[in-house]
Amino acid sequence: MEIAVYCGANKGKQKIYEEAAISLGNWIVENNNSLVYGGGKVGLMGAVADAVLAAGGQAIGVIPTFLQKKELAHPRLTKLYVVDSMSERKQKMASLAQAFIALPGGPGTLEEISEMVSWTRVGQNPYPCIFFNVANYYAPLEKMFDEMVLQGFLSAEDRKQILFSESLTEIAAFIKTYKPL
Repeated sequence: MEIAVYCGANKGKQKIYEEAAISLGNWIVENNNSLVYGGGKVGLMGAVADAVLAAGGQAIGVIPTFLQKKELAHPRLTKLYVVDSMSERKQKMASLAQAFIALPGGPGTLEEISEMVSWTRVGQNPYPCIFFNVANYYAPLEKMFDEMVLQGFLSAEDRKQILFSESLTEIAAFIKTYKPL
């Protein structure tokens, strides 16, 4: 299975974020999966890709031309797709993956995983969406999703299609048992 991982081009202020990226990369390989990600060599993107490659796994990157030109593309990927825009990057990643996981990151990470969650709700993404809730990074967002249910903007059924977890065991079980609505 190809797993799309959205994450920051920075490492964040806590070492635990990078450690989680490395753990996720190792977990991907240990479970005979491949990584699909933004193609960068820096930040958490670089950490997860390096972990996958060091463990002998497949790392597939998708990077827009303007970022490749800034020499941010990872030089040792199994496969690198170069696209024209960020929108094309998201489309390509979505077409390659069968699960979507967000490590901590900034607005771009949040935008990418949120789009996949939104597509799930309208029947355009049949695959699981997961927020890897390292050090409770996504706790405020999880609370917001719960508030959406309470306020009638998100059904309880749709909310159950989104996992917030810091446990790779729980994430694996969610992916394995996931059934689209």
